[in-house]
Amino acid sequence: MKSVLQVLVALLSSAMVILPSTAMAEPAGAPLPKQALDHCHQGRLAKDRDIRLAHFQQGQRVGEQAVAEDEGSADAHFALFCNLGELLRIDGETFTSLFGLRRMMKELDRTLEIAPAHLEALSAKGTLLVKLPGLLGGDVKEGERLLQQVIHQAPQAVNARLALAKVRCERGQHDEAAALASTALAIAQRQKQVDFIPEAESMLQQATANAAKRKEHRS
Repeated sequence: MKSVLQVLVALLSSAMVILPSTAMAEPAGAPLPKQALDHCHQGRLAKDRDIRLAHFQQGQRVGEQAVAEDEGSADAHFALFCNLGELLRIDGETFTSLFGLRRMMKELDRTLEIAPAHLEALSAKGTLLVKLPGLLGGDVKEGERLLQQVIHQAPQAVNARLALAKVRCERGQHDEAAALASTALAIAQRQKQVDFIPEAESMLQQATANAAKRKEHRS
């Protein structure tokens, strides 16, 4: 059980940061899905654990209210998914996390059932599929397809590029991985997405080094 949860919690840390966010504090009169998603974004930015927890818990409550008022709203389900996922990361490796994961995935799948072209949900789904082992529902081929779809439709998407770069690197396609990571880093720097920059730099360094080693072995 513990090893499974270690994988899941690690996956959530990368899958939950989806597309570039311009979210600011929403006024009280804003639509409920926006309020819930804003709590998710604000919680990610907070440094203090109690503040983060408070945002995600309130985001979950507002998200549940949004779903109750309009079950057919993809944004409501995605906002709830976002907060549930972040709460799992705070909870850590506990038995209840596995149950929480099932609920989180249910909200993500419902989002895509309602809105198959929901880019943030597609990016999250694709990232999870390429990283989860097969016994947990992973599907690298389908995950890659979804990530490529996101990149095609949202050229500024950083996380989808990084997730795809990791797949390419693991497959030995280091030049392609480096190109994806380089573009992701440039976008993150241009848009001041500070949370993405270290990961993009690390991915680029790894892919570049691996590509150089391969060339040395061939020469």
